Order: sequence, then structure tokens, then C-alpha cells
Amino acid sequence: MNTELSFVSSQSLTNEQPTKDGYVTKEEYELSKAWGLATAIDLHDCDPDLLKNAEAIKEYTRKVCEVIDMKPWGPCHVQHFGVNPDVAGYSMMQLVETSLVSGHFANKTNRIFLDIFSCKYYDAIKAVEFSKEFFKAKDASFRCMIRL
Repeated sequence: MNTELSFVSSQSLTNEQPTKDGYVTKEEYELSKAWGLATAIDLHDCDPDLLKNAEAIKEYTRKVCEVIDMKPWGPCHVQHFGVNPDVAGYSMMQLVETSLVSGHFANKTNRIFLDIFSCKYYDAIKAVEFSKEFFKAKDASFRCMIRL
């Protein structure tokens, strides 16, 4: 199993502090006077039993919020839908006090697409590593973006 993470290069909208390897440091976040931080996480070759299990998705959501120190706001919503089998799967949405954690879980390809947005800084690497481990993904890529 490949345990390496792929880092997708990204640039913040400020010219003074570009991001490095798709990761935004707390210092970069604070220097930019950011409104928030958005991270897109793509997981490939995940355990199909986990990504097709609503209770596992809810457990993941609760735990990733703990990992990145976010407080859930209300229940985690998980709904399976899709008439096209190429894209059918669960979608998840969890409000947090500082914004939102969401995702789509693709049954056919065993891929997961997660998005975390918060106006409170969080360590995106922790979120990526935890997500990859939880869903037993063979590889992961991510991109962070400072929202101004």
C-alpha cells in the first residue's frame, strides 16, 4: 500500500505569502488576514465497505472534527442518491461552528471527495492523513486555499 501523500501546488491570493506544496501554514493564514481556509481532499482506492456505510461516514465526520478541533453544529446529514451509477453514492454534510465539512463518496470508483471550510485555522495535513487512514485509501491528494 502506497502511504505517500501527493501535494498539489496551490497559490494564495496574496503575493506576499504563496502556499508551499498545497499546504497553508498558520503563519501564512494569519499574515494574509484570511476569512477562512478551504481544503479539498481526494481519496482513491478506498475501502468500499466504509464508503458505502452511512454509519461509518458519520463516525468519520465526528472524528475528523475532533482531529482538526472543530465543533459540530447539529447532526451530520448523510444521504445516498444518484440515478447514474457512475456517480451514485453517499453525500455528507456537517455544519461546524466555523463553517462546514462535506463530501461525496463514489460507489463505482471507490473514491471520496471531501471539502473542509472554516474561518478558524486548522491543520489540513492532519485532516488529510486522518481521512486517508480512516477510509484505508491507497493514495490521497489535496489542495488548500486561503479565502480572503
